[in-house]
Amino acid sequence: MAFHEVRFPDDISRGARGGPERRTQIVELASGDEERNASWANSRRRYDVAYGIRRADDLAAVVAFFEARNGRLYGFRFKDWADWKSCAPSRTPSATDQVIGTGDGATTAFQLVKAYASGAQTWTRTITKPVVGSVTVAVDGVEQAGGWSVDTTTGIVSFDSAPAAGVSITAGFEFDVPVRFDTDTLDVTLDLERLGSITSIPLLEIRR
Repeated sequence: MAFHEVRFPDDISRGARGGPERRTQIVELASGDEERNASWANSRRRYDVAYGIRRADDLAAVVAFFEARNGRLYGFRFKDWADWKSCAPSRTPSATDQVIGTGDGATTAFQLVKAYASGAQTWTRTITKPVVGSVTVAVDGVEQAGGWSVDTTTGIVSFDSAPAAGVSITAGFEFDVPVRFDTDTLDVTLDLERLGSITSIPLLEIRR
């Protein structure tokens, strides 16, 4: 996957609109009842960052970023200000936030994930782009100062030696969303005062 490990400007992404999208097929029967089937097992996020442009300098930064990514060709990191850490928005991430696996005495690699729970239902999201320096890890509830590393390009936590069988592996972190531009054209408008705007700048989450 063609990807640049660079983040879209935070001051512009803060004003973006968007969030998760799912694909559901709904068939209405002759009786008026419905049958619903999920076409996607996982959600995919869409954003429009045009809402974050407030100054001509913001516009110039977006155009430069777009050109450097060759439009839709290269993916990049995006901070979703509505969902960017392993805990609730009001809290600070801690090493016990998310369960990422259970030791079996042999496995040394564990994928970062985030669980979204409501009632008895839970959906687990794979986290592939943790923020450098933000990840903490705990084994059986005890934060680990060393003996592990994390690949911030994949979200995989690797231990120097396999955790013991039955122990819970947890992690806390901040993360970005891997996205790409969903257009190869930026429609820029300049008014009489040379203040620019772009009607829409769509971004689409990259799923592997």
